[in-house]
Amino acid sequence: MTTEGARTSSDDRNPLGRDAVVSAVLTHAADLFAERGPAATSIRDIAERAGVNHGLVFRHLGAKDKLVKAVLDHLSAETAEFADTGTLTPDDPRLRRHWTVLARCILDGYPVGQMQTRFPVISALIDQARSHRADDREAGLSVANAAAFVLGWQLFEPFLRNAAGLDDIPNAELRQAISGEAIRILCGDTQPSPADRNR
Repeated sequence: MTTEGARTSSDDRNPLGRDAVVSAVLTHAADLFAERGPAATSIRDIAERAGVNHGLVFRHLGAKDKLVKAVLDHLSAETAEFADTGTLTPDDPRLRRHWTVLARCILDGYPVGQMQTRFPVISALIDQARSHRADDREAGLSVANAAAFVLGWQLFEPFLRNAAGLDDIPNAELRQAISGEAIRILCGDTQPSPADRNR
């Protein structure tokens, strides 16, 4: 029997209590979803990695669809928390994990836009974009375009570098170019990007 408090056993391997179990399950489910996708990950796999009985996963988080939804919301909240502290950068592994889980869920056929209920980072970006855009729709489109641009680079950088003949660009220079273009998309800046100005 578990208690409702969040505590772990003395070896920190087996979480005890609802809060600790849920936290461990969400963390390890996110890791497994990033590694192999939700379709190739069973509840038993997650329970084993988290050090809990698989029945507790069902008890606290429900079946697979509900677990995927909980993981998406967990990652969204985690990303927002890191963004609020100013410790999140576009190439941060925590952000890459979030985006990888999103991509794997989409590829596995999960309707992530309907399953995830909170979008704090996107909402904050839309709030910022409103000062540069005529209306909410334009602000939303600029944020969606910038996010798609950055996500594309995060997920497909090796392919894009090779296909476009950009292998010789140092990582720092490429990151700066990507960030500059994303900001230009968000702000609706019609001026050429710094890379275009240097040509």
